[in-house]
Amino acid sequence: MTIPFNRELVNEIIAKNNIKNVGAASIREVKKIIDDIEAATNEKFVRMEMGIPGLPASKIGVEAEIEALRNGVASIYPDIYGTAELKHETSKFVKNFIDIDVPEDCCVPTVGSMQAGFATFMTIARLDEKKNKILFIDPGFPVQKQQCKILGINTENFDVYDYRGEKLRAKLESYLEKGDIAALIYSSPNNPAWFCFNEQELQIIAEVANNYDVIVIEDLAYFAMDFRQDYSKPGVPPFQPSVAKWAKKYVLMISGSKAFSYAGQRIAVMIISPTLYNYSTAYMGRYFSQNSFGKAIIFGSLYALTSGTAHSPQYALTAIFKACNEGHYNFVEDLREYERKAAYMKNALTNNGFHIVYDKDMNVNIANGFYFTFGYEGFTGEDLLSELVYYGISAIALTITGSTRIEGVRACVSLVPNEMLPEFAKRLAKFNADHSNL
Repeated sequence: MTIPFNRELVNEIIAKNNIKNVGAASIREVKKIIDDIEAATNEKFVRMEMGIPGLPASKIGVEAEIEALRNGVASIYPDIYGTAELKHETSKFVKNFIDIDVPEDCCVPTVGSMQAGFATFMTIARLDEKKNKILFIDPGFPVQKQQCKILGINTENFDVYDYRGEKLRAKLESYLEKGDIAALIYSSPNNPAWFCFNEQELQIIAEVANNYDVIVIEDLAYFAMDFRQDYSKPGVPPFQPSVAKWAKKYVLMISGSKAFSYAGQRIAVMIISPTLYNYSTAYMGRYFSQNSFGKAIIFGSLYALTSGTAHSPQYALTAIFKACNEGHYNFVEDLREYERKAAYMKNALTNNGFHIVYDKDMNVNIANGFYFTFGYEGFTGEDLLSELVYYGISAIALTITGSTRIEGVRACVSLVPNEMLPEFAKRLAKFNADHSNL
């Protein structure tokens, strides 16, 4: 293997994909370029651009879904409301692992958190014509802003890294006091930076949102994946931190994709606070026949989008939640493979002249987990990615996530095989040798 790859060949492939700058390309565009380079060179990249689970799907879910299919659910339309069994186990799951009490009616399955977000944005934007914006607490998942753009919803955003702790209160108020913010959204653990809001910050978010009657959308795509704490025991603290402890109006999105490696079946649940579920406005009557948020999002938005969540994956998630609730399945233990891999990869980076961009969670080190961020002195994130391509390494630039740290890139550990970790370190060493004196 020759590292760096032949630059003329790589440049030709990039040009054929009509990409001027790999560093500024979207996640899917980067994937296509890397696919083409791998095919042309017959060499494997260290692929860190896609946030795809790298572990086998939960066997509990697979077996339950197969059994459901054998029992004939494929021929039956799923109830738009969700199966009674899934709603029951979801309500128990959030009690056991978040320590919040939510009625079963407020637990709604969706076609992944992507659909949950889209339907939530769509519904929230039609509650009050004066509140027409979504505030993104960034950095964040780029596609969620794309969803708002498609829906014609205006957005505001800020990089929260310099506004942690009590400083977050004034920053949030500076946006919400204008009166045009309908909802705010964030992820914790954070995609891409992997920092986690603590209970003080979540309480601040809730208090400010309550004061200005703003809905909080909490994306828990990486549920219980802050491995510095053990959130794996049902009904036993510590619990997954959540704004739901204090907020009046919230939507939690819990995905099956990462925590249970069930991404292919597109299954998630929305947890809607009882206050929000029953909330109604005169304005929403222009768009929905139902007069409460909960029923409007179910019988209006979700029905219009997919007419329900696929039937058999609901049985899979039901079985997974049931096993977790009863203490038969410690889903967190399997996920610690990401923690181990991230520790190795971050160490390889820092040993070869790179640095971690989002390196602190307030006054402690960022956890090792699904994502991390890194940079190299003298390079912007986009320029760094464009150069790393020649060394068989891919990631995405932080600039597309709403980050203000233009020097950084986001890496996902999940698709890097353990056997390629030594090769990753070798490629980093070669990159450093070629660029340390520039």
